[in-house]
Amino acid sequence: MFISLRRGVMTESHPDFADLPETMPVLFVGHGSPMNAIEDNEFSRAWAELGRALPKPRAILCVSAHWETPGPQVTAMERPRTIDDFSGFPQALYDVTYPAPGSPELARLVQASIPNPQVQLDESWGLDHGAWSVLRRMFPDAQIPVVQFSLDRSLSPQAHYDLGRQLRDLRRKGVLIVGSGNIVHNLRRINWDGGAFDWALDFDDTMRRLILAGDHAAIIDYPKLGEAARLAIPTNEHFLPLLYILALREKDEDVRFFAEKVSMGSLSMRSLQIG
Repeated sequence: MFISLRRGVMTESHPDFADLPETMPVLFVGHGSPMNAIEDNEFSRAWAELGRALPKPRAILCVSAHWETPGPQVTAMERPRTIDDFSGFPQALYDVTYPAPGSPELARLVQASIPNPQVQLDESWGLDHGAWSVLRRMFPDAQIPVVQFSLDRSLSPQAHYDLGRQLRDLRRKGVLIVGSGNIVHNLRRINWDGGAFDWALDFDDTMRRLILAGDHAAIIDYPKLGEAARLAIPTNEHFLPLLYILALREKDEDVRFFAEKVSMGSLSMRSLQIG
């Protein structure tokens, strides 16, 4: 990090993240079960295929459903640990590590991008399964620095969307921003036989249409979408990462879905790329 004085105002520059000619795409990934990290299935294959097609990022910023904090935080350690934030799964899943480096410089850049509310630098979290289960498929060599941005549990959906807008300049600096959650996520209604509930299919399709139409206001105000929304989003931590990604869409940018399925009855694996 360099510090300079411009017209009497102290500013920071980040030489590792100078602007690039191309803008990075942004992703929302429906991550579903942690087992997708080790199973060979249609979702893990879609993530791997996408990783091969993407331009190589300088660094990755991940907004995961699995890190909620009082106030926004960003990981700032050099070597984030792999967090097993689940229980009751096969030992093979716990044996997985994703030793990607961190990026204190990107953490400070995120902090500088959001003047209000103040973003705190975190040295204790690491990479939870919302991040590493997806990224180990996309970028298996674990060489790209990864930073996580937390969900401030005190904020409204609109406020989360507004925070996402403040991160848009990172796209021009080679940073791949990934939201990881699920549009439909109701673990109390899991169907182990695999058939999707009608309300889950209906809400997933409603969100598909609203995303393609660019109707972000209706998505942010999702409680007004009725009973299907109530069942699809009993708690909103898995839904909120989507708002960060939609907030980063610029006018006329293409949206494409690289996964489209409701799994286990009540988990939407819908995933999308913008740009």
